[in-house]
Amino acid sequence: MLQKNWIAAGCAISLAACFVLAQLVLNRSVSAAGELLPVGSEAPNFTLPSQENTPVSLDQFRGKWVVLYFYPKDQTAGCTIEAHNFERDLKKYDALNAVVLGVSLDTVNSHQAFCAKDSLTFKLLADPNHKVVDQYGVPVKSFGPIHYAERDTFLISPQGKIVKEWQVKNIQAHSAEILAAIRDQGK
Repeated sequence: MLQKNWIAAGCAISLAACFVLAQLVLNRSVSAAGELLPVGSEAPNFTLPSQENTPVSLDQFRGKWVVLYFYPKDQTAGCTIEAHNFERDLKKYDALNAVVLGVSLDTVNSHQAFCAKDSLTFKLLADPNHKVVDQYGVPVKSFGPIHYAERDTFLISPQGKIVKEWQVKNIQAHSAEILAAIRDQGK
């Protein structure tokens, strides 16, 4: 009888451990990065390395519209679609005096591979320590040992002010939404 009780107790503990582990894996946690910077605020300057491992600073683009988009992970399905749509529309952004800058927690090497594989020509900036991600209030999520920035975009005016922000839900329509917002700002 005692042996059956020990087996039952062992099974209960194992089941409880599995339940806790499942909760940890399935429930993504969000970092305390804070709230997204509000529309109307000055966009904080930053310098991060690009896929060419050269420093890129926000203030280099003063006088241009800047699409500063934060995305979860290089070479994943949603991020690849989003990047391809920006790449497809680069001439439209150029015509509107705008540049696209992508930021993720990935490394320069990861960005190099992503750009080479997918023929991306705009700047992808490496922020593995989430300095800029935190500066802009973009939440960092975790899925087990993998950490990634939430998909958020800021439209920064030629004067350096945040004029619009998106917590992106529709990846397919996102680039078109940004282009329309830039055109609307020009009216």
